[in-house]
Parts: sequence; structure tokens; C-alpha cells
Amino acid sequence: MAQDAVAAITVTVLLVPQSLAYALLAGLPAEMGLYASIGPLLLYAAFGSSKTLSVGPVAVASLMTASAIGAVTEAGIADPISAATMLALLGGLMMMALGLMKMGFVANFLSHSVVSGFITASGILIALSQLKHLLGIKLHGDSLPELLAGFASQWGSIHLPSLMLGMGVLGFLLFCRSALCSALLRLGCPTSIATTMTKTAPMLAVIATIIFSQQLDLPAKGVSVVGDIPSGLPALSLPTLSVELMNALLVPAFIIALVGFVESVSVGRTLGAKRRERISEDRELLGLGASNVASAISGGFPVTGGFSRSVVNFDAGAQTQMASVFTAFGIALVAVYLTPALYHLPHATLAATIIVAVTGLINFKDISAARALSRADFLTISLTILATLILGVEAGVAGGIACSIGLHLYKTSVPHVAEVGLVKGTEHYRNVNRHRVITHPGVLSLRVDESLYFANAGFLETYVERKIECTDDLTDVILMCSAVNEIDVTALHALENINLALQSRGARLHLSEVKGPVMDKLAATEFISSLTGDVFLTHHKAVSEVLA
Repeated sequence: MAQDAVAAITVTVLLVPQSLAYALLAGLPAEMGLYASIGPLLLYAAFGSSKTLSVGPVAVASLMTASAIGAVTEAGIADPISAATMLALLGGLMMMALGLMKMGFVANFLSHSVVSGFITASGILIALSQLKHLLGIKLHGDSLPELLAGFASQWGSIHLPSLMLGMGVLGFLLFCRSALCSALLRLGCPTSIATTMTKTAPMLAVIATIIFSQQLDLPAKGVSVVGDIPSGLPALSLPTLSVELMNALLVPAFIIALVGFVESVSVGRTLGAKRRERISEDRELLGLGASNVASAISGGFPVTGGFSRSVVNFDAGAQTQMASVFTAFGIALVAVYLTPALYHLPHATLAATIIVAVTGLINFKDISAARALSRADFLTISLTILATLILGVEAGVAGGIACSIGLHLYKTSVPHVAEVGLVKGTEHYRNVNRHRVITHPGVLSLRVDESLYFANAGFLETYVERKIECTDDLTDVILMCSAVNEIDVTALHALENINLALQSRGARLHLSEVKGPVMDKLAATEFISSLTGDVFLTHHKAVSEVLA
């Protein structure tokens, strides 16, 4: 309990500036960031499966929220606050429904390439969007072309005091993040104190710039500040129910929920592995869903498990979700008693906090790794980044998913089929183009390295027919099916056609190493009885019997 309390204090200090900053990133009043960091923490503690995951506003979800509510606001359907709370409610209800239906596997719908590309591009967009506060200019847009066009048109309107303040805070935070801890350690400071001071750097920047802003009356000099923040806790109420608003936000809510769920599961798994704890995807859906519903009815916006706050929670020694409960009470105290002190907080300070936080999201190493490992993954991650930067966040996710599905269908529709031969001195069969193997005239051994279904049935049939035409004195074809896990009706018809084509040439078709579930399906049809050859347990047995 004591360790959880200490962790809660550390996380609270981190969350206050982050929550305010992410609310502004989402285009919402600053206090909504605090509201979104109270109820969600309590509900996740009750329903979530991770002992150290910390739930609240995060950068990527906030950017997606800004995009979604911006479209609704421009269309005149609802105001930003109503749209944000409805977005959280819809996403929460969707996740809870999926959790009750035990559909935690939806996390697999987004590949690592899609998530990595999307988060990298989102980090770039977030950093660029916050430069408006550092430069003191007006800037609108959710995509790279819009942001660059805005910079070009506003370049002559840079506000020097905002720039100096923002760059000072940015430099301070970057120094604290990269060098403060090691510098303190070299001076003999205990590790725990050095680490804590590094983590609390954003709060120190907030306090210092509030004092600076107040003493020098920076608002009078044109520096934008947070202004009045209502004191107290929000009244609990459901968002305004509007069919038009719900229809407009249904797709964005699902995308935000899906991305948030995948991000949260990834963080939960990473932290859980360090303590040999397993998380339940189904319980995560329930926990995150309940958290978003709590955020909606308490005046917040979409939330999920955040990497930075969860790592701080973990490193600070949190043992259970009581740390999140204590954190929620800490933020509630800030909302009740300390909001008047935030009046002079410059927007430039919060912008610098966001920029430093999202630098960890930009990861170009995955692009290099994908390029070396898989052309398909490289294409997916590159397309996701480009689509997100050029078309916006929703189009980026949709484009990445579409690319992943398209490439998967293409790869499975053109399966790898290898002619195999016997490795001398063994009973193993390998690709004739990769190994020195023994083959036999008149016997064609083919290994199919994919399940057989409607998308690749025609390819297999054409491939085998071409091999038949190119093989002289062919007597037997043996299909090695060790990699075939599924077969459908279309593939069955393709096998029947191959069997008939061989029969017309006086040759036979054999199958080897057919897996049990596939054999059960074949046995339920007339194919086995009409097969010109036999089905063998091993490929070596098949070749031996054919040659006997």
C-alpha cells in the first residue's frame, strides 16, 4: 500500500500537466483533461487486468479526438464538448460489448506495422500542430499539407515572447529527459531522487512558468495562457443523446477505441512481462470500455492506457491498481483546490510538454527493420505513415488496415509451391532449387506452403497443370500437404480437376502428410473415393510406395 501511495504521488505530478496539455491538443477546455483522469482510473482499477497500467488521456487518442470532433463541429452537428463526451461514450460501449462477447482477439486486426506507422506519423503531426503555441500564431489543419500551408501563411506573424518562453521550456524539458538524471548521478545524488526529479520536470516547468507569467504579466504582452479553469468536480451526466451525432461519430469512435485498445494491450503486455503477469484481452476491453464510459459521464473525452504514465507508475513501485485509485484522488484534489493557480499557465509550456512527450512516439527504426525483413511490412508501414501525414489520422488507420488485408490476400492467393526431392541419407524432402536432393523421373513431388481456399485454388490448379505439361513420362504427382491447415469447397474442386487431368493422362494423384482436420473434411466428401492415387502418412512413404 505504501509503495502504491508513493507511485501515485509521482504519477499525479506527471499527469496534471499532461492531462491539461492533451485536452488542449484535442481542442477542448483544459479542465476536461483533469476530468478524464479521475473516473477512468477508478473504473479501470475495478475492471482491468493489468496491475500497473495507468489510464487517461494520451497523445494519439487526443489527436484523433481533435480530428473527429473538428469534422462534427464544422458540420454544425454539435459543439466540441458534446462531441467529445459522445465519442468517449460510444467507444466505451463498443469495447464493453466486445469484452462481454470475449472478442479480445480484435487486437490482432491491427498489425505491428500499421500501429507503428500510424503512431510515428501521429507523433510528427502532434509535434507540428503544437508549434503554433510555441510561435504564437494561428494554425489549423489535421494533415501535413494543411499544417505546412498554415506555417507558410503565418510565418511573418511569429510572436517573439511566446517563442522565447516556449523554446526555453522545450530546451529545459529536453535536457531533463536526456541528461539530468545522469548529471545528478555523477554529482552523487541517489538514484531514486535523480529519477524522481527527472520525471517531475514537466511539473517544475509548469510551476516556474506560472510564476514567470504572473510576475511579468505575460498575458498583457500577448502570451496566450490557459485562463479560468472551473474549480471542483464535474457533475455526472450522460452526453446529449442525438441520433445524428451518434451516426457521425460511430466510425471515428470505433477507430479510436481499436487503436487505444491495441496501444493499451501492448503497454500492458510489456509491463506484465517484467513481473511475469499475464493480462486478459477480454478484461482489458471491459476495463477500458468502463473507463471511457466513466470519462463520458464525468465530462471527459476518450482515454486509454498510456505508455509514459504507466512506465512511471511501474518504475515508481506500484504493486496494484490502488496506485491508480490514489492517483485519481490526487487529481481530484487538484481539480477542487488548485485550478485557480493555473490561470497564468502559458499554452507554450503545455505545447513544449506535448512535443517532448511525443518524441518517443516517432520511431524510424521499425521502418528500417521492416525494409530488411519483409517487403510487405515495409510497404504497409510506409503507406500508413504517408496516408496519415497526407490524408489525416482516420484515413491513415483505414489505409494501413486495407493495405495489410490486401497484402495478406495477395500473398495467400499466390502461395509458395515447391518441387521437392529427397535429401540423401535422410527421409527429409526439400526444395530442389535450394538443396542437393534426389528426384525420380516420372514422379513429381510438390509441397504446398499455404492453406487452400477460394483465393488460391485457381493458382494451384494452373501451377500443377503447367508442371504436368512440362514433365515427360509423368506417372505420379504427390502433393505434400504438411502446411495445409484449411481447405474449402473451391479448393476441393481444384483438387478434383487436377485429379481428372492426371487421370486423362494415365497418371495418378497422391496426397501426403494431410493434417487431421483437413483429412476429416476430405473424408466427408466423395473426393477420397475418386482419388486416382492414395493418401500417405509421410511423404517418404508416398515416394517409396509409388516407386515400389
